[in-house]
Amino acid sequence: MIEVENLHVAIGSVSILHDVSFRLEPGRLVTVIGANGAGKTTLLRSLSNLVRPQRGEVRFDGRPVADLAPHLLARSGLVHVPQGRQIVPGLTVRDNLVIGADRIAGHSADTLREGLDREFARFPVLKERQHVLGGNLSGGEQQMLAVSRALMMRPKALLLDEPSLGLAPQVVAAILKALRRLADDGLAVLLVEQLALLALDTADEAHVLQRGRVILSGPAHELRRDRAVIESYLG
Repeated sequence: MIEVENLHVAIGSVSILHDVSFRLEPGRLVTVIGANGAGKTTLLRSLSNLVRPQRGEVRFDGRPVADLAPHLLARSGLVHVPQGRQIVPGLTVRDNLVIGADRIAGHSADTLREGLDREFARFPVLKERQHVLGGNLSGGEQQMLAVSRALMMRPKALLLDEPSLGLAPQVVAAILKALRRLADDGLAVLLVEQLALLALDTADEAHVLQRGRVILSGPAHELRRDRAVIESYLG
């Protein structure tokens, strides 16, 4: 679904990513972990064309994405949930979700209703608070809303940047459980996360990013068991 080959990204004169390569297949949850400043957010921003690479190539669904504007790439099925949630605080939960559906060409009243029912079943608290303004939600509720809004776009691949940031453990567990189910249902999920152990418990595969380079890759459960990996690269 996503193929990254020899990606090199610089911001100004500072190189952030160096020759990063990996694949994300449908039905797999892949996590990218690493210390703060390793380049994880820049990686996601480059995949969604918010940052343009100096070298290398990103292909989505078999096609190069270099010439696609970020909003067109999102409409084609590569949807990015950024760090900080970025919901619309002055709109209700329901209207935030409708924004997601409105980005899809040819959506109907029936598909909108089906999407709302699906997301309210996924996160029941959103149904309870569907008429509450987004800005009045708790941090955990806002993160659930950000994920559901992205899913209203019916993505083929979902990119998430630090969805656990600042949230209570039970909320983090609910979100990671939902992501695991999405992957099991066939969605391609790429999770950038600083809670490395939880990410490794949830993911199928993992890549450890250090100073902009992928220095280790493998099955998540194997990396989870390797204490040296945790201590050497993740602290």
